[in-house]
Amino acid sequence: MPETSTMKVASWIRIVLGPIMERYVNVSLFDILDRDLLELTLLQGNALFHVDSSFNPRRASFSLLRAVEIPPPGNGGNTDFADSRTAWDDLPAELQQELLEKDYVVNHSIAQSRKLGSPEFFKDLDPTNGGKMARHKLIQVHEPSGRRNIYIAAHSHSIVGLPKDKSDELIKMLLDHVTQPKYTISVEWKNPSDMIIWDNRCTLHKANGGAFEGRYRRDLRRTTVHDDSSTAWGLNEVEDTDKWVVNRDATRAAGQVKVAA
Repeated sequence: MPETSTMKVASWIRIVLGPIMERYVNVSLFDILDRDLLELTLLQGNALFHVDSSFNPRRASFSLLRAVEIPPPGNGGNTDFADSRTAWDDLPAELQQELLEKDYVVNHSIAQSRKLGSPEFFKDLDPTNGGKMARHKLIQVHEPSGRRNIYIAAHSHSIVGLPKDKSDELIKMLLDHVTQPKYTISVEWKNPSDMIIWDNRCTLHKANGGAFEGRYRRDLRRTTVHDDSSTAWGLNEVEDTDKWVVNRDATRAAGQVKVAA
């Protein structure tokens, strides 16, 4: 079979970077509407502002999202982004000082965002995943820019050392602050092959619904890049991320039980 340009690029990447490890062997498309109930329910959490892979011990840096099939213009389906660096800059100085002095650590779990996205469906799901959650600092320096950043997301379950009610209050306050309209932008997908690249270390994002739902297919495909900064692993042990598949599988298993019932 003749070598295509894509195959040539892949060969070049392997020469430069070494073998490419497939992180997830069960590849799925993100927003195709003819999926089963469980898949659609799991995706409801994507409609909340989140950060890709914050629930993993090694977080993501960049994400690349490419449109393969999109609804006709004017039918919704935008992707929104929030700037958590400027949001930090605008916090009151007293609150900034408190957050820096406390140096809070946040527990992240994908089960948390799935439960928030579909609370009734996942009412019996343990968002702590049996206590196995990824831990990352709340306030960090975004190394490429040197600016401070509020690293928070819908995956944020709790703040280490705070009572749950105080933790929930602070997480909600910061999420509400970061996702104010003045810090957000909504990107419309106009053409198949459109692609957006963003930095998860300083940006939150979420999917939007619209008139296309139930009428048109929306097929977007994402790739995430492992972070290689000094804070990539947060306060987690350096280990094979695939060992954390339990974090996703527990959520899926709970959903399968619900569907079967």
